[in-house]
Amino acid sequence: GVVFGLGLVIVLITAANVIFTLVLPRRPAGIERLSLMVNRAVRFVFLVVSRAARSYEVKDALLAPAAPVALLAQLAVWLGFFLLGYACMLEPTTHGFSGAFTQAAVTLFSVGTAHAGGPPNQTVDVAAGATWAIVVTLQIAYLPSLYDAFNRREALVAMLESRAGLPAWGPEVLARHQLVGIIDALPSLYADWERLAADLAESHTTYPVLLLFRSPEPWYSWVVGLLAVLDAAAMDLALSPDASSSQARLCLRMGFTTFNRIAKTLGWPVDMDPNPEGPINLTFEEFAQAVHMLEEIGYPMELTAEEAWPNFRGWRVNYEANAYRLADRVVSPPAPWSGPRTHLRSGPVAPRRPPQRCPGGKVFATHRPEAQSSPVRRRGSPTRPRQTS
Repeated sequence: GVVFGLGLVIVLITAANVIFTLVLPRRPAGIERLSLMVNRAVRFVFLVVSRAARSYEVKDALLAPAAPVALLAQLAVWLGFFLLGYACMLEPTTHGFSGAFTQAAVTLFSVGTAHAGGPPNQTVDVAAGATWAIVVTLQIAYLPSLYDAFNRREALVAMLESRAGLPAWGPEVLARHQLVGIIDALPSLYADWERLAADLAESHTTYPVLLLFRSPEPWYSWVVGLLAVLDAAAMDLALSPDASSSQARLCLRMGFTTFNRIAKTLGWPVDMDPNPEGPINLTFEEFAQAVHMLEEIGYPMELTAEEAWPNFRGWRVNYEANAYRLADRVVSPPAPWSGPRTHLRSGPVAPRRPPQRCPGGKVFATHRPEAQSSPVRRRGSPTRPRQTS
């Protein structure tokens, strides 16, 4: 009776985890965190394998299969627990764990249509076969939801390349809009990323495995892209408080809410009300360099770098820590202003900006930053982004 009861508890707990993961998606808590544990184990293995990579592109390629492997590993873990649970429930009938495991395995994989021999227990056999059939069906139905969320995310990330460069960088967003005379398009950009941030806050907390899904192109990243848009909105509000769009403020609010919710899902400590005068990792010198770059191309500003810095810092303190930690966790491209990367050998790379040409061969903007890589650094040492002016 005790062994049967233990098996029943294992089956019920595993079934509850399946239901909360596949049928009733919500932020993992309690037994629902089993999937997070599986994701972390798979991520650790792939990080170890990717250590030998000497370039970011190779590392990205080695990390790309982590998401589908995590889905298969999750299915394997459920199978293991169901096998153990039903074997315990069959042990009183078979009078031995060897026969119980054999019967449980045969029943699970044959959907209850086969019997390994020995005394039958039709109730447990039918339950085991039905359980695994339902789990596999739910897993298959679960995949379209994942890939729909992935496609929505990556479509907007791909669109950001022409607006923010590769890798994406906040000041570059403002610079490119100024260079081609489309500053009036910034509010729609903020609106699009506000909607994406809301989508990420829902999908990446209820389906944490999405955090392992990497972009199809190595230098694309939703984390770096969202951070770049938030930095652009914060600079816009800080440098031109009267002329900036109210949509920038809405985008910032939704953006740092998204980073906070994902951080809480991963079990990280989150300061929900940071001091707007608190310290940030980005230095004033780095901010001033970016402002000087914008001045050189004629970006309209109402305030100087010194005057705008307190407001910019007040916005960035809301999202910098979680954005940096998340960028490091998913091994995002080493973009400027995106924090250090524990698992990369090189430092930040500035986005390339193509020259602005017109018929007749005239080049409007000859100034563009070249991609740079800082020297190899030791793990744990801080890295500061370098911009070219």
